Amino acid sequence: MKRNILITVIVFIFLMASFLLTFSMSPTKDINDSVINKTKKPVILITIDSLMSQPLQKVIQEGKAPAFSFLINNGQFHPEVISSYPTMSVTIDSTVLTGTYADQHKIPGLIWFKEDENRIISYGSGLSEIWSLGVRNVALDSIVHLNEEHLSKNVQTIHEKLSNSNIQSASINGLVYRGSFKHQLNVPKLISAMRLLPNDIDISGPTLLSLGTLSQYNSENDYHKLAWKRMGVNNQFTVNELKLLIEQNKLPAFTLAYLPDADKDLHKNGPDEMKAIEKADKHLQELLNSYSTWEEAIEQTIWIVHGDSAQSTVLKDKDTSLIDLNDLLKDYSFWERENTNGEIAIAINERMAYINLNDENMELSEVVKILKKDQRIGIIAWKEGETNYVISPQSNLEFTFSPKGSFKDLYDQSWELNGDQSILNLSIDSGGRIEYGDYPDALARLYGALHSHEGRFIIVDAKPQYEFIEKHSHDHAGGGAHGSLHKIDSVVPLIIAGTHAKPEYNRLVDFKEWILNLTK
Repeated sequence: MKRNILITVIVFIFLMASFLLTFSMSPTKDINDSVINKTKKPVILITIDSLMSQPLQKVIQEGKAPAFSFLINNGQFHPEVISSYPTMSVTIDSTVLTGTYADQHKIPGLIWFKEDENRIISYGSGLSEIWSLGVRNVALDSIVHLNEEHLSKNVQTIHEKLSNSNIQSASINGLVYRGSFKHQLNVPKLISAMRLLPNDIDISGPTLLSLGTLSQYNSENDYHKLAWKRMGVNNQFTVNELKLLIEQNKLPAFTLAYLPDADKDLHKNGPDEMKAIEKADKHLQELLNSYSTWEEAIEQTIWIVHGDSAQSTVLKDKDTSLIDLNDLLKDYSFWERENTNGEIAIAINERMAYINLNDENMELSEVVKILKKDQRIGIIAWKEGETNYVISPQSNLEFTFSPKGSFKDLYDQSWELNGDQSILNLSIDSGGRIEYGDYPDALARLYGALHSHEGRFIIVDAKPQYEFIEKHSHDHAGGGAHGSLHKIDSVVPLIIAGTHAKPEYNRLVDFKEWILNLTK
């Protein structure tokens, strides 16, 4: 069995190597002069994957992050901004761009079960998971279906809203990028011949779309080095593309730029890793150096730099840290590509998971009863209509909530609450207002995930230091992981320079309206 797994991984690596080599001749696109933003101060939103406040401030105190220091000292610093849920990049990016949680934008996580197609959707994860779900399926879902089909048509992205007002925008290596302009991706013939991707892919994006080696503008990118690193979806590739726009004075009104590299380092070394922040700072220095002075950079441009999610340390001992849902639910059969009639489909998002009950005769209460025995699980949640149920192995009681009730939280959201509020670490102040503790903006974020897709499913959310797995999962024992509702995964820093404006609330879900106002 181990030999078969090893062979499949080797074959996969060989295919991916061939895939990347073909990108070395990737053509570049011209930038139309019409995208130049001549009337407004352009906005650059830089998303740094897994940027966290505490290590950032430590690196700054040690004098190893001059670019971060400059932007903070000449702007605003908000150390605790609340992410989306689950705290996984595609869901978070969808929230930033649409100003909604998952119940509206309909991207439930990095991995989720699509009931009407009876299959698990993955936008890219560990090698074993990719292989088990099919390389072609993962490629199509991440490159085409995520933006063209899965992201709800009932919400508009920042790019689409700006286009409605004839305002230009750009996306550089953003995972979610849907806009109003048609772009054709450069798919190498070898890949289309192997049927991993179609030969011609037309997608909808902003005015300017850079997506690694599939769509790029800067002819000076060193394809042989940069294309080997995540097909061009890496920090240096992003920086090179953005520098081109700055130096040629072709920044549109809004540009989203994604710096993904830190995530991998933190997964491996844990959330106390400092070198990833130092590397990100060097990339920020490159961008600021595109102007005659750093002071000029913030005079001419609005800079917004933020993290998408934090990470939690996962205990090194795998027997302790890893919650094996296959083992925990071993009395049931599981959905696999070779067995699509399985009773349960498990979709792991590191420190949270969706457990989909595909057999209508299964008793949800029986599955919940099994899950409740594991003390490493923080919360277990499910829905019945608009009523949402939450329990915990640490409580013998139940908590329910639903929208539009008699209690309001600090975000002016109203809720009906019943049962043991301590399960979500909630409290009610003397004025009747909901206050959040270990699970920031818990009600709206959890509601979003519970109503993010069709089907009957249970959400499980791990306590700090633990992570969920199933038999194909890549784990992070001894390193870092995210995904959970807990504040340890959910609070990120925000740096703003070049404007005194800020979001209405310290939440990523409030970025859209703020950014639209900045570009008016």
